[in-house]
Amino acid sequence: MEEKRIQLSEKDVAKSFALSGIWEKNKALVILGLVGLILVGIGTFSLLLFHQKEPEIQIISSGEENQKTIFVHLEGAVEKPGVYELPAESRLNDLLARTGGLSAAADREWVEANLNLAQKLIDGGKIYIPEHSEVLRNPPAGGEGGQVRGIPSKINLNTASLFQLDSLWGIGEKRANDIIKNRPYQTVEELLTRKIIPQNVFEKIKNEVVVY
Repeated sequence: MEEKRIQLSEKDVAKSFALSGIWEKNKALVILGLVGLILVGIGTFSLLLFHQKEPEIQIISSGEENQKTIFVHLEGAVEKPGVYELPAESRLNDLLARTGGLSAAADREWVEANLNLAQKLIDGGKIYIPEHSEVLRNPPAGGEGGQVRGIPSKINLNTASLFQLDSLWGIGEKRANDIIKNRPYQTVEELLTRKIIPQNVFEKIKNEVVVY
């Protein structure tokens, strides 16, 4: 029995030496394999994380773009007057295209002379297109003129003649010409924001002018 135990012990020792030799020969390959598995795992995790975040960024961007709109009121000699919602960077030409264009009664000569179709629209603004019979181009000296739709007390910045504008306090011929060149106006305050007249002149005439 003792001899068998000794023999078994010798066999176990031999196996241990054999396994140790195999480990010594192949431990570099085993280590490289483990490192490779770790790197593959990290790469897979990063790829999944990237794909999960990407759609969220696209959704936020889309939502911000859809909010950039303005509302503009168009009245007068056009096919479809009303309040329109347009992209924030829209021009006057875009607004007229949405409404079907000018009506047959529109004063086209006045439109060509006074409106800038490339002008940007502003939120809450109003554009009025007069009919041919509404525009008084050359009022007599000393006359009141400018009576559009029963509003004789205020001068419409979008249709007034040079003489009418020149009659306002602080508005000489030069400023009157500047007002005409910068038509149309969507609000009276644009005389200030576009730096056409100074603050003190605006305060004097703001209740005497109107935009429609």
